[in-house]
Amino acid sequence: MTESKLGLPVQTRSSGGGAVVLTLGGLAAAFGVASCCGLPFLLAGAGLGTAWLYGVALVAAPHRLLLMTVAAVCLAGGAILLGRQRRQALCAPGSVCSKPAVQGLVVVGLLVGSALLYLGYRYA
Repeated sequence: MTESKLGLPVQTRSSGGGAVVLTLGGLAAAFGVASCCGLPFLLAGAGLGTAWLYGVALVAAPHRLLLMTVAAVCLAGGAILLGRQRRQALCAPGSVCSKPAVQGLVVVGLLVGSALLYLGYRYA
């Protein structure tokens, strides 16, 4: 919120980048958590090689609890911001959050991030 010339609060419109950034951060942290255990099983079941995940898992394994916390907070924050944008119509015309494709990708990112977070928690 900003103040007008009279000192009264004026609500500004959001550009919508917050939900996208939080979703990407949560997705990256959840990928790090799941890289050691659940993600190799999932990818091997799909017929994909998982040898490249060893390097990611080696770096992420000592920080598993921190990455799980960051992923959960980022994904929850992204979901809350997306819900607020949809409910209160905070998006200005032409902004990032007003595009339906961006909103759909944020929803998909939240779902994939949640699945990776669950895999990392369950199989570690």
